[in-house]
Amino acid sequence: MTVPGVEKSSSSTRSLLLDWGLVVLLVYLLLVAVSLIGTGFKAAAGENARTLFAFAVNPVAGLVIGTLATALIQSSSTVTSIIVGLVAGGLPVGIAIPMVMGANIGTTITNTIVSLGHVREGDEFRRAYAAATIHDFFNLLCVLIFLPLEIATGFLAKTGYMLAGFVEGAGSMSIKEYNVIKPIVKPAVHLVQDALQHGMTEMTAGVTMIAGGILMIVVVITMLSRLLKKLMVGKAKEMLHKSVGRGPLSGLVSGTALTVFVQSSSTTTSLIVPLAGNGVFSLRQVYPFTLGANIGTCITAILAATAVTGPNAVFALEIAFVHLCYNVFGVVLVYGIPFLRNLPVMASERLAERTAQNKVYALAYIVAVFFLIPGTLIAFSHWLGL
Repeated sequence: MTVPGVEKSSSSTRSLLLDWGLVVLLVYLLLVAVSLIGTGFKAAAGENARTLFAFAVNPVAGLVIGTLATALIQSSSTVTSIIVGLVAGGLPVGIAIPMVMGANIGTTITNTIVSLGHVREGDEFRRAYAAATIHDFFNLLCVLIFLPLEIATGFLAKTGYMLAGFVEGAGSMSIKEYNVIKPIVKPAVHLVQDALQHGMTEMTAGVTMIAGGILMIVVVITMLSRLLKKLMVGKAKEMLHKSVGRGPLSGLVSGTALTVFVQSSSTTTSLIVPLAGNGVFSLRQVYPFTLGANIGTCITAILAATAVTGPNAVFALEIAFVHLCYNVFGVVLVYGIPFLRNLPVMASERLAERTAQNKVYALAYIVAVFFLIPGTLIAFSHWLGL
């Protein structure tokens, strides 16, 4: 004899477990989609992605190249690790510093693309787009403040060099092969890549992966959004708010810790955008979480730099610590001063309002900020012979 209440409870538990299992699967597919876009850009651009760095002959060009390279490669951790290698090979630290600043800007393209998954829902899209672009505006504001200061005083280079002196000679702590996300998504991405490259050129396969990744993001976010609306109630919502939504310090620590774990600020911020779109977190709660992601992403370059040997080893460590100091100082100064803290909030809310009314703004913003303006500035700088 079955007890109706027990049977109903058991059925409800099974349904809940299935729903959460589907959430895990959708999050995995989201990570695969983001990785597909990055892999597609690498395949389509070929060696051109790396040769971009050859144009870094002045601070402005360095900033633009850092932005464009990260937008193409879809990983600020990868780009900053490349920059560490370039500094070890003789690239001046003064040129490398604007490049890591640009990497901060370029990495935000991923969560902006993720927010497009809410494009068919007016209020959801507005909230998601604001949560994605607040990261952009914070990083742009930091560049406007710190790049002129660095050119004038060199304070980041001096601080980075001092910290490098403490660590140099401590032995290699490189965790080059440590990456929690990459081994998980790599088989799926390689499966798609191998299948496409059998009947296509490398460039065509790359473009197809980019288009497929973007389409996959839209589909996954649509499904994830519906599921989270149903699941983000009661205890689940309470637990998330305890880790992220309790206050600025809690959000900052959570963003830092999660990004250190997955070694990808793009992944971290992309996962919070759907929750903001669904109203689980407000824009002001998401804000410090994304700043924590900025700090957490520095760990990859620092650990990569400890493996560098030779006469330029100290400079490789210096640029890695410059990246950390830049992100920490940015949080302390910009988030610490109420007037400055509110500027990214106001800018992202205004852009989101306009974009929700006219979706063309979304595509125009991505193309202009991450590709058209940087590409034009590189060409102009090269033409002037700067």
